[in-house]
Amino acid sequence: MIEITSNAQKYFQRLIEQQEDEGLGLRISVRLPGTHKASCDLQFCPSGQQRESDRAIEYPAFKLFVAEDSEKWLEEAQIDFEESATGGQLTIRAPGIKGSEPARDAPVERRVEWLIESEINPSLAAHGGRVSLVEITRKMEVVLQFGGGCQGCGMVDVTLKQGIEKSMIEKIPEITAVIDSTDHRGGKTPYYAPGTRGQSAV
Repeated sequence: MIEITSNAQKYFQRLIEQQEDEGLGLRISVRLPGTHKASCDLQFCPSGQQRESDRAIEYPAFKLFVAEDSEKWLEEAQIDFEESATGGQLTIRAPGIKGSEPARDAPVERRVEWLIESEINPSLAAHGGRVSLVEITRKMEVVLQFGGGCQGCGMVDVTLKQGIEKSMIEKIPEITAVIDSTDHRGGKTPYYAPGTRGQSAV
């Protein structure tokens, strides 16, 4: 069900040995499973503090306890540790925790949110940015707000029109346009107001 690579096992073994707590293990669960906000929660689990319903997986140096209601969401999950000169990075890959892509006849808002969280934001994250859905207008225009490294970026129009809008209309044909509602001047009044199509409302 869950693969813990040899590097990750060694990493956890070192951490557990430093705690000097006999019987200390790990416990993993999924928060908000089946949604675009789903995430894995991995913590130390002192002996006797696991739940009766947890599934225990034995490893040479420790036990991993899996929350019963999280099992199905953690199929094909992998925990890895990549060593580096500065220490290393622990990664948890759990492809199923956000659920499956919505069907073509699912509500447009649900399909838009799925596309944002599964494809658009992971791409923008490489540049420290992200977008969030503000609304979908009666004209089927998707109104987005940029944040992080995207706010105030001079290339945001290119990202919006040639990247996000093109991809969104291609995958969700009902969408007619994508509009940026972000105030890239850093103020509180957004550029977008109904009928302005990105121009200042003041």
